[in-house]
Formats: sequence, structure tokens, C-alpha cells
Amino acid sequence: MKIISGKEVAGHITEGLKNKVEEFRISGKRLPKLVIIRVGEKPDDLSYQRGAVKRMEMIGILHEEMHFNEDVSKEVFYTEFNRINNDDNVDGILILRPLPKHLDEDMLIHTINPAKDVDAISPTNLGRIMIGEKNSFAPCTAAGVVEMLKFSGIEISGKRVTIIGRSNVVGRPLALLFISHDATVTVCHSLTEDVKNTAKNAEILVASCGKAKLIDRAYVADGTVVVDVGINLDEDGKLCGDVDINDIEAVAAACTPVPGGVGAVTTSVLAKQVIMAYEAESLRCSALKSSRIS
Repeated sequence: MKIISGKEVAGHITEGLKNKVEEFRISGKRLPKLVIIRVGEKPDDLSYQRGAVKRMEMIGILHEEMHFNEDVSKEVFYTEFNRINNDDNVDGILILRPLPKHLDEDMLIHTINPAKDVDAISPTNLGRIMIGEKNSFAPCTAAGVVEMLKFSGIEISGKRVTIIGRSNVVGRPLALLFISHDATVTVCHSLTEDVKNTAKNAEILVASCGKAKLIDRAYVADGTVVVDVGINLDEDGKLCGDVDINDIEAVAAACTPVPGGVGAVTTSVLAKQVIMAYEAESLRCSALKSSRIS
């Protein structure tokens, strides 16, 4: 069984982005900027923030970290959020979710500027994925799955893909991304009957169910490519995915590891989309300037 290294994919993406940012620097342009918003001290939020900051620093993207206490008032939170949402020097905004219930996450989703929504939480950006619009933002983890498969030379077009999990962060947008790459997609969830046999029909199987080591060889057909999006702790307190990678080794053709798999690619995709946002804004400003001159 081949192990698909996320670190290798992330390194490839990172090098290309570093070269782009260096070109911006040499030409005297301002550099792209990301703002990361975190509420509270959740360990998974802190871990992702550290990884994102490290990736931005490697590439040369400016970043600002905004931290609020868990009990921050709605008024204070949205005053600060609106400030960066309207700041022309901010190209991307990443909100670590879920937020505390009193902050009204639905309001945030409908308020964020789609041009800065680099993790694609807004209805506008999710709608662009729905209609198959090219070069639009996608949720970074979902996009990371596709990046890993493409980099590894795994054909998506025409393949039977099964996704176990239908969250708005991974399962649903990933299904749309696979459809845009001409795959035939099945999505399983908590009410799906006979998940094991459904999964065994897949040529590409994505596990995003949030249950440690649930996916074993009973779910995997011979020659299947398995992508593990899960982040869990096992009975020994060690990081693991949704896939029992040792159990599927004899049947799967390839699998992504945890750690060192999809998670390693996610922050590179985030950086890629910050630069996409920066370049789109630069084009918009250039077009606006030209129209004023004419």
C-alpha cells in the first residue's frame, strides 16, 4: 500500500507560492495579508492556528491573529470583525469555527466579504462550487483532498467516489468538487443503510466521519484509494484518523496518513487562496484605476 504524503504535496505548493510572493516583493507591491480570528482556547483551534501561521511565514504572507475570550460580547466581536472585513489591506479572513452560540455564526457567514472568504464559508462561495465555477474558493480541507489526489497522479474523472460524512466543512463541498472533476459520487451519513457495502463499491473512499479508526478492511475493496480526513485521539491519547491504516494495508492501493496527510496540505491551500484573493483584488483595483483615467 502506497502512503500519500501530505508533507510532500504541501512542500510542492509552498515552493510555488513563495516564488509568487517574492515577485510581489521585488516589484515593490504590498504583500498579501491574512487575518485569523479565534475565540477561546480550544486545542484544535490553537493547533490549526499555529500551523497556518507557520505556513504563512514560510511563504512570506503577512498575517494578523485576532483572539477573543470565550465570553466576548457580540457587539465587541462584530465591531472588530467589520473593521477587518472592510480593510483594503486585508486579503483573506479565516474564522476558526465553531464559534460560541451567542455570537450568531449564521450572521457571520452571511456578513463576511466573499472576496476575502478564503475558507469558503459564505453562501456566495459555496454557490460558486455548486455551479462548477473554476478558480473559486473552496473549503481548504476539501480542496486539500483533491490537491493530494491530483499531485499523486490518481485519476478522478470517471471514478466511483464514496465520502463517509456530510459536514459543510468537508463532505458536502468535497462531493461538489469531485462532481466538477467528473467523478460519480456517493455520500454516506448517519442514516445511510449498509455503509460498509456502499463503501466497498468505491474506487476512491474518503473518510470524514469523526470516529477514530472506524474504517477498516470491511469498508475497503481491493485496490481502493483511501483518503483519511479524520482527526481524533485513540485510546492511548495519540493522534489518529478515521481509518485503521494497519488493518487496510493488505487491501488498499494507497492511503493518506494521520498525522502527515490531508492536514498538512490544508494550510498550503489556505495560503494559495489568500494569494488568489490578493491577485483578484489587484486586478479589480487596476481595472478601476484604468476606468477613472479613461
